[in-house]
Amino acid sequence: MAMFRRSSKSSPPLRRREEEIARQEADLRERLEKLEQLVAKVPQIEKNRADQGSKDNRTNKRFRVSVASHDQRESRRSKRPRSMRKERRDGQIIFLLLLVALAGVVIWLISNLHS
Repeated sequence: MAMFRRSSKSSPPLRRREEEIARQEADLRERLEKLEQLVAKVPQIEKNRADQGSKDNRTNKRFRVSVASHDQRESRRSKRPRSMRKERRDGQIIFLLLLVALAGVVIWLISNLHS
């Protein structure tokens, strides 16, 4: 009975895919390192802003107001929308009435134009 063995080399598409994944992992690691460096710099930036004092106080207040108003708008949007059952039912009734009226007009036209 013959035993089938797999070749020791992986297929080229698989190898290409593995290399692509390795490149993507390296890119993601670089991005992660950059982001970690930025996060480490945040306390320094906040300290510098606090040191600037009254010079940026007016701008800082404006920023806080805009963020607060944005948060309020966002909280309103996050509520679940109302149920539209009534509007949908009303639309269906109007559609059926118009359909019946159209059928009546077509029947009337056929009966009057036929004779």
